[in-house]
Amino acid sequence: MVDGKSLARFVREQVDAYEPELLLSQSARNRFTGVVTSVQRDKLTAVIELRAGRFRIVSLLTREAADDLRLEEGDLATAVVKATDVIMEVSPA
Repeated sequence: MVDGKSLARFVREQVDAYEPELLLSQSARNRFTGVVTSVQRDKLTAVIELRAGRFRIVSLLTREAADDLRLEEGDLATAVVKATDVIMEVSPA
C-alpha cells in the first residue's frame, strides 16, 4: 500500500501518460488522465495540479467543486480541455 503523497511524488518523476480503459462520453477530445500532485484550497477557490505523463496541468476551480469531487493529492483524475476551460473529472468509486 502506497500513500497518496508518495504516489504523487513518484508520478512527478514519470514521463509516460496513463490512459484509463473506461472514459465518460463527452464531446471534449483533449483528455489528460493522471495523478493529482497538489491541491491548494482557500475560502472560494482551489488550485489543482495534475501530472499526466510529462504534462503538468493546473486548473482553477471553485472550492465547492473541488470539495464535491473530493480531490486530494495522490488521486487519479482526468483534466478535460475544451477551448480555454479545463474540467476535472473522477470515476465513480
